[in-house]
Amino acid sequence: MDGSEKVHRPSAVSVAPDAMDRELLTRMHLTMVRIRHFEQRAIELFMAGELPGFLHSCLGQEAVPAGVCAALREDDYITSTHRGHGHVIAKGLRFDRMMAELYGRTTGYCKGKGGSMHIADFSQGVLGANGIVGAGIPIATGAALSAQMRRSGQVVVAFFGDGATSQGAFHEAANLAAVWNLPIVYVCENNHYAVSTPVSRQMRVSSVAQRAAGYGFPGVTVDGNDPMAVYEAAREAVERARSGGGPTLLECRTYRWMGHYIGDPATYRPAEEVAWWKERDPLALFERRLIEMEILSQEEIERAHEQVRAELEAAIEFARQSPVPAPEDALRDLPQ
Repeated sequence: MDGSEKVHRPSAVSVAPDAMDRELLTRMHLTMVRIRHFEQRAIELFMAGELPGFLHSCLGQEAVPAGVCAALREDDYITSTHRGHGHVIAKGLRFDRMMAELYGRTTGYCKGKGGSMHIADFSQGVLGANGIVGAGIPIATGAALSAQMRRSGQVVVAFFGDGATSQGAFHEAANLAAVWNLPIVYVCENNHYAVSTPVSRQMRVSSVAQRAAGYGFPGVTVDGNDPMAVYEAAREAVERARSGGGPTLLECRTYRWMGHYIGDPATYRPAEEVAWWKERDPLALFERRLIEMEILSQEEIERAHEQVRAELEAAIEFARQSPVPAPEDALRDLPQ
């Protein structure tokens, strides 16, 4: 990317404060705090050589999973991506077992065999993060078909990035979901880059949401740095899906602060572009708004950060003390 590349920058989205209660706003804030601190510590641990494999950070994108998952029931399903820590934290997964999985320990969600990109817990509706771009989309679509056939009333959310919308898996799944009127919400975290390729060089249309028109279901674009706006759009899409109205494509325009992976110098992005987005830190903006709305005080916000930091350090110690898998564990938990 050169300095002349244009990147969409979202305008403010206004959501009436009375549309959301104090408990919901406080819960979304805590979710964002949990994601922020988990990602920051994971980066530090990875850079210190404590974590194996690769790490893809969602720093800067916290508002999307916080807003979307706040609109879900506990028995609803999600699929995630290689940049999926925020999604699974927002769906209710615990720090200790997540950290154990990142450390490759047997106490992790996948017994240390999946690592950062493959965390799953079916009991919490997390059908798995996935290291293959777009691969969670057909899985989510199949889960939505299952929910429809079982008449369970469940809704499925598929999280993916802007680059995944150029994959065949996305188009095939979206077409079937429309034909079968499935209870699914496709959530595109448009952070403007597929690895190093900007959106404007991936597709001709001006927004990802426009692609929904080809399949006959709604496409909605929202400021992905505003958790209240994300929640409102997700709530409408989830209610539509649950009531038999079929799929929605929700495009959340946001920005990842780090490179594609930890260690990526990200020289394809102009420094001023990164700085512009960091000035619009979704967590800082939300906290300022909560104080203005008299939902939380500065002291309550600081206390939430302290409590999350303490919980996270305990989780890291749990992971460090947990055993590594034995060689024979490689052949366990395989389909017979």
